[in-house]
Amino acid sequence: MGDYLEILSSYDLLDAYLVNLRLAFFSALIALLIGVILVLMRISPVPTMRWAGSLYVTLVRNTPLTIIIVFAALVLWPVLGLEFSRTFEVNFFWLAVVALGVYHASFVCEALRSGVNTVPVGQAEAARAIGLSFLPAARLVILPQAFRGAIAPLGNTLIALIKNTTVAAAASVSEVSQLMRAMIENQANYVLAIFFTVAIGFVVIVIPIGLLTTYLSQRLAVAR
Repeated sequence: MGDYLEILSSYDLLDAYLVNLRLAFFSALIALLIGVILVLMRISPVPTMRWAGSLYVTLVRNTPLTIIIVFAALVLWPVLGLEFSRTFEVNFFWLAVVALGVYHASFVCEALRSGVNTVPVGQAEAARAIGLSFLPAARLVILPQAFRGAIAPLGNTLIALIKNTTVAAAASVSEVSQLMRAMIENQANYVLAIFFTVAIGFVVIVIPIGLLTTYLSQRLAVAR
């Protein structure tokens, strides 16, 4: 045990976890922004907008995340010229953020759409009756209640996003799964110990988020 702790102290696991958390934070902001736009498209009275939103969600949700990450690393940057920094590591970090955000936006959209379904139809009818058009009604009446009804699925999406940040290793981002691979290659005698150490780290991060979203979903539930 003492030997393993000494080996563990020679690796900066905390910094690696911070990379994953940074990936999750910035990706979540992008996913939320795109997800709100998508849910507005999906509940729009314009058929073309609904079709386009549905197409995005169906296409992206059924594409493996690894494919999207690799596309960002091998196509967005070298082929399409999307560059965030001339520093290799920084550029790949932000490419991974974009890929994660674009992918999880489809799940945010569906989570919010489930929240929209909890809003009584009479709320939208009342908004129209007082002269609100679609966007003001969505912004002032529908979405605030939809967010309250979608806290639990949004929390599940955030948890999935945090765990999926490990896929950023496919874009050469030095996060915790890449460090774990290096640790296993260099310390093959401690494979199980290394695996459980990394797994416990994610448990410590994820469980409080699950408890918080469960509490908020119960506390802020829309009264019926």
